[in-house]
Amino acid sequence: MDFLNVKDKTYVISGVANKKSVAYSVAKILAEHGANIIFTVQTSDHAAKVETLFPNSKIMIVDVEDSQTIKSMGSELSSNGISIDGFLHSMAFANYANPKAFHQTDWDDFSQAARISSFSMIEMSNSLESVFNPGASIVTVSISSTRATNYGYMGPIKAMLDSSVAFLAKSLSSKGIRVNAVCSGPLKTSASAGIPGYIENYLFAEKLTLRKQALKTDEVGDTIAFLLSPRSSGINATGLVVDAGMSCNYFDEEVVAQSHS
Repeated sequence: MDFLNVKDKTYVISGVANKKSVAYSVAKILAEHGANIIFTVQTSDHAAKVETLFPNSKIMIVDVEDSQTIKSMGSELSSNGISIDGFLHSMAFANYANPKAFHQTDWDDFSQAARISSFSMIEMSNSLESVFNPGASIVTVSISSTRATNYGYMGPIKAMLDSSVAFLAKSLSSKGIRVNAVCSGPLKTSASAGIPGYIENYLFAEKLTLRKQALKTDEVGDTIAFLLSPRSSGINATGLVVDAGMSCNYFDEEVVAQSHS
């Protein structure tokens, strides 16, 4: 018996960049369990890359900085008679080209990052509303309770995303649609590598996990696949922390001892 019960169900997945991305892990798990996957990408070049990873899946170009392309996404699915059982929002962007102190954050940078990383979940969910099947699930990818200095203005934007989860869940509850977030600890992904000082933080976070082993992308992917599946039907408006126990271990004895050596 397939525990996830996703065979022949259809999911929209955003955010596949390469095999290291969380969205790739989720799509792979769902596909292995017999689900149909529809991918959204930003550009035609991006579409070509995803096609090499999932050659038999539908790929739609959806620029989340262009409201019209977002609206067209839902309209196209509806006109083709496609209904979906879930949507993974796994995208984030911040301009780290010229790192600044948080109080020097530029509005143009902040507003762009907010639209791509947070508001896009609301706008895409709205576009997909008419094609969601009853009991459908929306999952977004957030961060654990860490507030790393070099994460900069993306911290408040992720807080915005976390807050939006509950309000979106309330707003879509009459449609029988659930909304949750997976709040992940540091991962070794291509996107994360663009954050200044991230590798040092990643290695430090590994020391704070209870098992002394870094969180794996597939572990986050497994959790998201579960939340997208009917097996998680009792979980709604929740931010589920997946960090290998790091959030309870900020004062790890070994790490504290090393700070005094």
